[in-house]
Amino acid sequence: MRTRILNAFDGPGLSRHPDNGDAPWMRGSGRADSENNIVPAAVLVPLIERANGMTVLLTQRTAHLKSHAGQISFPGGRVEDSDLTPENTALRETEEEIGLPRTRVELVGRLNERKTGTGYHVVPVVGLVTPPFELTPDPGEVAGVFEVPLDFALDPANHKFETRIRGGVEQQFYVLPYQDYHIWGLTARLLVNLAEALES
Repeated sequence: MRTRILNAFDGPGLSRHPDNGDAPWMRGSGRADSENNIVPAAVLVPLIERANGMTVLLTQRTAHLKSHAGQISFPGGRVEDSDLTPENTALRETEEEIGLPRTRVELVGRLNERKTGTGYHVVPVVGLVTPPFELTPDPGEVAGVFEVPLDFALDPANHKFETRIRGGVEQQFYVLPYQDYHIWGLTARLLVNLAEALES
């Protein structure tokens, strides 16, 4: 699986399937682009190299957060002035949120950039994580951390669709139900994108 993943990406800071130009990567302490009101952000897609098979590490956000409260997500967040690249943002936010040292992460490339309905332009950074490591989740942001078998996440049979009506508009989105977790929205879409990248 390691070789398959490395072959699917072009290396740290690179995307084999670049975004369609929705918005550029922007620096600056989470400041929104004045024209598009978009906040630049990045997440880490951590793939854990377990002895019994690779897994994907996910977090559940605390219920009191202003944005995406209680949702399943990848570790990550908005850009700060000190972040020179999306990789810097993803690794810094991961250390802050769950205590995963960046020295345990081998960056391999990026998935497609995404804009969210809440105004973020997200760069997903893929990294291979080598155990052992200890996590120390920030209780102010993270309610829990768990792993999903990568084989489960890659299986198209687990890529479900749900439809909701918001503001009178029908919206359809991916959902990956796993045990008691309801993985949906951007996180589910990125997992589907990961599956697509590994199949191409």
